[in-house]
Amino acid sequence: MTPPPRDPPGPPGPAAHLSAAGAPAVPDLLGEARRLAPQAVALRRALHRGPEEGLTLPATQRLVLDALDGLGLEIRTGRALSSVTATLTGAGDGPTILLRADMDALPVTEDTGLPFASRAPGLMHACGHDAHMAMLVGAARLLAGRRAAFAGRVVFMFQPGEEGHHGARLMIEEGVLEASGTRAEAAFALHVDPNLPAGAVRLRPGPQMAASDRFRVVVRGRGGHASAPHTACDPVPVACEIVLALQTALTRGVAADDSAVLSVTRLAAGTAAGVIPDTAELAGTLRTLAGPTRLRLHETIARVAGGVAAAHGATAEAVIDPGYPVTVNDPGVTGLVLRAAADALGAGAVDVLPAPQMTAEDFSYVLQAVPGALAFLGACPPDRAPHETPALHSPRMTIDEDVIATGIACEAAVALAFLAGRAPDPDR
Repeated sequence: MTPPPRDPPGPPGPAAHLSAAGAPAVPDLLGEARRLAPQAVALRRALHRGPEEGLTLPATQRLVLDALDGLGLEIRTGRALSSVTATLTGAGDGPTILLRADMDALPVTEDTGLPFASRAPGLMHACGHDAHMAMLVGAARLLAGRRAAFAGRVVFMFQPGEEGHHGARLMIEEGVLEASGTRAEAAFALHVDPNLPAGAVRLRPGPQMAASDRFRVVVRGRGGHASAPHTACDPVPVACEIVLALQTALTRGVAADDSAVLSVTRLAAGTAAGVIPDTAELAGTLRTLAGPTRLRLHETIARVAGGVAAAHGATAEAVIDPGYPVTVNDPGVTGLVLRAAADALGAGAVDVLPAPQMTAEDFSYVLQAVPGALAFLGACPPDRAPHETPALHSPRMTIDEDVIATGIACEAAVALAFLAGRAPDPDR
């Protein structure tokens, strides 16, 4: 039997009830979010049971649409993907802010033992997107109940295809940024992180997550008998040298105060132990935080692979598949998020992230077009320490469901703070 969701506690720490200025925190958003939490947790578990992958998520879309029904939102669904865009209009004219949740699961076989574990073979919500959807639906419920108190619009962006399918870019092409009739002026998203303390909100101005590109190198030699390698051109040791040479090129070619990670994650060649193959192939990812570094390393991969191969009489062809851009938080919106989250959750829950992470996010497409920010929401389960908790994308990844209320309150607080700060002055 599935246990009922617990009543979420407040953020940890002695300063949990203080605002950023030391005054009492705003209690109503978090209190209301806690009242909405049982519905949100139930939605999260339903989504977790039935994960779907990629851009086409009909069952997931239906659960989101049903959960938004009756809130008085203007709903649109995607044409090229199973997206949901819902617009909430306040009591008067004003600015527009966009809040996003991603929807898709990963090709991972779940190993959590949860009573609501995935029923879809080989698929799992191992990146917390089920929690993201539940939090955003909860924020929509909370804000819909307060529509008479603010001017402007909130666009709720439910996006498929975050895990490598460029779903955010497709939704932008389909008009999500103009869904309310006026272009969004700010954007915000939360991403759970089981390796941060439950309820902690962390973000930083500037680059927060890396650009991620995939590369593939095919080395072409000349096959032959394994007993006579001198009569062949063995591509296997050439490929191995390329792996090492790429690591050296990165450490020698990127400044110490820059950041780049190149990982070769696949190396394949041959069909039999006694046969030198004609070709060998290697593949991996390149992650960078600066555009010029990213472009220069694209060229480096091709140059190093070709040069090493040529030294052995082989050839090498490098193909780069550009992935997501750098996720860059706008400093102004980042400051607003820090203040709003501290007021709603308590100053002890909020802090500046000390350094970027080298993971990637396609919310970066939104942040290229609209000033905004992405924040991490700590979700470490209560029976574990953050450093020993299975990370995102693990088949054993779990979260503390109590943080869903925290996320609802945080998203609502950011939206209300932005709308209040940018609302037109009625005396003008």
